[in-house]
Amino acid sequence: MEKFYNKTPDQTASELSTSLQSGLSDQEAKARLEKYGRNQLAGAKKKTIFSRFIDQFKDFMIIVLIVAAFLSGVVANEWSDAAIIMVVVLLNAILGVVQESRSEAAIDALKKMSTPSAHVKRNGKVVEIPAPEVVPGDIVMLEAGDVIPADLRLIDSQSLKIEESALTGESVPVEKSVDTLTDDDVALGDRVNMAFSSTNVTYGRGQGVVVSTGMNTEVGKIAHMINTADETSTPLKENLNQLGKILTIMILVICVVVFAVGLLTKQGTMPTNALVINMFLVAISLAVAAIPEGLPAIVTIILALGTQTMAKHRAIVRKLPAVETLGATDIIASDKTGTLTQNKMTVEQVYYEHKLHPAKDAISADNHALMSMVLANDTIIDESGKLLGDPTETALVQYGIDHNLVIKDFLAKYPRVQEVPFDSGRKLMSTVNKMGDQYYVAVKGAPDELLKRVVSLSDSDKQHVLEVNRSLAKQAIRVLGLAYKIVDQPYDDPSTDNVEQDLIFAGLVGMIDPERPEAKQAVAEAKGAGITTIMITGDHQVTAQAIAERLGIVEPGHDERVITGAQLDKLDNDYFIKHVSDYSVYARVSPEHKVRIVKAWQANDKIVAMTGDGVNDAPSLKQADIGIGMGITGTEVSKGASDMVLADDNFATIVEAVKQGRKVFANIQKAILYLMSCNVGEVLTVFVMTMLGWDILEPVQLLWINLVTDTLPAIALGVEPVEDGVMKRRPRGKKSNFFSGGVASSIIYQGILESALVLGAYTIGLHVGPHVGSPKLQHADALTMAFLTLGLIQLFHAINSKYIHRSIFGSHTFSNKWFNGAIVLSALIMAAVELPFMTSFFDVTELNGEQWLVVLAAGVSLIIIVEIVKAVQRAVKK
Repeated sequence: MEKFYNKTPDQTASELSTSLQSGLSDQEAKARLEKYGRNQLAGAKKKTIFSRFIDQFKDFMIIVLIVAAFLSGVVANEWSDAAIIMVVVLLNAILGVVQESRSEAAIDALKKMSTPSAHVKRNGKVVEIPAPEVVPGDIVMLEAGDVIPADLRLIDSQSLKIEESALTGESVPVEKSVDTLTDDDVALGDRVNMAFSSTNVTYGRGQGVVVSTGMNTEVGKIAHMINTADETSTPLKENLNQLGKILTIMILVICVVVFAVGLLTKQGTMPTNALVINMFLVAISLAVAAIPEGLPAIVTIILALGTQTMAKHRAIVRKLPAVETLGATDIIASDKTGTLTQNKMTVEQVYYEHKLHPAKDAISADNHALMSMVLANDTIIDESGKLLGDPTETALVQYGIDHNLVIKDFLAKYPRVQEVPFDSGRKLMSTVNKMGDQYYVAVKGAPDELLKRVVSLSDSDKQHVLEVNRSLAKQAIRVLGLAYKIVDQPYDDPSTDNVEQDLIFAGLVGMIDPERPEAKQAVAEAKGAGITTIMITGDHQVTAQAIAERLGIVEPGHDERVITGAQLDKLDNDYFIKHVSDYSVYARVSPEHKVRIVKAWQANDKIVAMTGDGVNDAPSLKQADIGIGMGITGTEVSKGASDMVLADDNFATIVEAVKQGRKVFANIQKAILYLMSCNVGEVLTVFVMTMLGWDILEPVQLLWINLVTDTLPAIALGVEPVEDGVMKRRPRGKKSNFFSGGVASSIIYQGILESALVLGAYTIGLHVGPHVGSPKLQHADALTMAFLTLGLIQLFHAINSKYIHRSIFGSHTFSNKWFNGAIVLSALIMAAVELPFMTSFFDVTELNGEQWLVVLAAGVSLIIIVEIVKAVQRAVKK
């Protein structure tokens, strides 16, 4: 790509074969339109709805479920169970298709940003043409309010200022010039002789020659990065795939063993053909029982409920897995402008009467500092009271409004009669305002330039003022000097040589794009949760470091933790990946830098959340594990590239969202602990019964247990409230999964314990009840007790699963009314098999009180034993 900022306007025109005076001819413009194409952005090739739908079935867990549905229906003839599984699979596929639109939304939003028309020179005349027809070599005319149609090398600048924050992160409009830059590598935000597509002219006027259009513009580069960015796999997806593989291997092994052992131990009890069919049905039923087919639906429901909770906290989730990803976040890479700061220039300090005053201090309406900053000002107030104009100037007017100055009345009292417009050469602006029988001259501008024209201060006083100016500048505060004088009549020649001489010093005004009030506390909370906040901005190094120090992102004076884009370019990528944790603030960076920073953290196995509001943030938002866009100040591009949008643009909302994300992961983990340990209990029970040659549970009984216990209790665990201290824990790490933190061992020992208690109930059942002495009836009672124990003990275990390590004997254990209702309802449905008209269908007997006591005692015993194990684990951990 040509570096046109290094070329003079004449060199640029020569290279592009155009005339700076007359522009292109219509014929040449037409030829170039055919050569370069229309000046618009190209989107990635869109997938059809069908292809998106098919993509949803490439998940390993979904494949396992489809196989299970096939075996349930075709082989085991359990079509109802097969139907339930397929409904779950189809529901997940539909949700996936609905959610998949981020890239297309981002590119469509970029296209909408294109200006509809442009004023260009054609055949020596200025004409208005549709922006898509602008071609390289066109001479574009610019004035305040225009959206720039393409990338331009400026050839004329009359006090031209362009607002580029959405592209570069620069917090204030950039003063443009036509001077040729000599440095070979100039950051995007420092290319003051260039104007970029989709940015806005806020002040002055100018001309530029088009050097790039469409996908070759800086915005086009961003569109290309969005199109080609790799889709990052979420921790949730990786965990579910891992879970599916583990389940498949475990289930296949156990089913084969059960089938083989059953054939050997029951040889001769029935005809061979019947035995093979019976054991095959048992093995298939066991496989279906072992697969938590409701898990994808339960995970989806838990995530959906999490999105509702987050929405109440002003965080709008666009992609369901993002809810859980938030909980795993290690790094929050935040844009500065509009995210950590308010994206609104604000007066912070005013110097007058030889003293610095905080902006909140009272100031009189006739104070010359206040009068100068309001009168030497081009801000317009519309009918709704909104301030329109340069952000620096609107900040000065807002300061007056905040101090009870009625601006319209004030301007009517001091009407402007003459002015000397701002010029980037002298860096001053002056107005002459009628004041009764005299005239008030108000001047504002660069302090050093203004002081040269002040006569009211001694040299020592001027040095003091300059020292105050330097002190404020070190704090990244933008400083303007204020001066005035009173004359008897307006000027015949209102030029700088006449108006801006013999001035009286009025003061200094210091402005900054201030940090959000809640951001500092949010950064501290994130730090307490083991999350590192880093700042990535296109703004200047001094400004970025000052804001970072005020927010607590870096300690004051730690300059080594601040790096610029130019310095980053000089770092070898392997070195940067190894040392990425050495840097907390990145200033003057480009969109490519942002993506590189995110990738470097990801290369260190960190989960990265990236926040941003500008076009320049879109590629890194898409690259990050979770992109967080700003809902109010954010561009449609950044929102489209994000996984989550903050409705209030509040950095503190991210911390609350992280808390909810951690809750979601904990609740999914609880549901998995519950489902898997119950399924292990079922599988081991059937396995041991088969190995011992006992009569085993019927397929219909296993499927009924699965249906009753796998749904409502697991979903209820998904709506458990946030546990105390969840934000005092460190991020769980990218390599962690649902089995981490002792969950795997808990699944195994609790599944074994459930199986042991069920087999124990079966054994006791052979010796209690009304049919003692009648082996056949007694055995039927024992099998019924085993069936009911296996079903109800899982509901007791759901109570255990509310806390993986903590004791359930606390004040909040039964505070979740949905959980309480789910357990009671499931218990009633499970016990309904004992109703007279249901016993024959499920092949069970009616139990008496003594037998029911054994069943319930097994459930209570499970709670007691698990609580003892938890207590030992907590003691050992200490």
